[in-house]
Amino acid sequence: MTLRYLLDTSIVSSPVSRTPDPNIVKRLDEHGHECAIAAPVWHELTYGCRRLARGRRRAALETYLQDVIRASFPILPYDEAAAAWHGHERARLEALGRPAPFVDGQIAAIAHVNDLVLVTLNTRDFARFKGITVENWSKRRAVR
Repeated sequence: MTLRYLLDTSIVSSPVSRTPDPNIVKRLDEHGHECAIAAPVWHELTYGCRRLARGRRRAALETYLQDVIRASFPILPYDEAAAAWHGHERARLEALGRPAPFVDGQIAAIAHVNDLVLVTLNTRDFARFKGITVENWSKRRAVR
């Protein structure tokens, strides 16, 4: 299996949102076998789920996370290479007066060091990082 895409939280959350985006669901069906998620995305998903009150919604999300997300996508680590790239990019962006949220930098770094296209609904948040390709599967528009 060759990985091509790193999915952001906004993409893996779409199928279980109140109004799932059919374009995203279709692209996940087509390319799911080429996708991974970043460890910080797994954190965001599990944290968000555990913050919900116990009940049907939380139970359904816990099942989705384990039976669909965890079972379908490798979780790539924030390792030494990602941390080094992130440190350089973070300093560059701060020098430009365009700092990025720390977790976005971690996700971008994991995409960069693994040479993966970062798929997100928040292309503007990630477009500031050098050396990654960003796609929005809802709009099918790429940003370099």
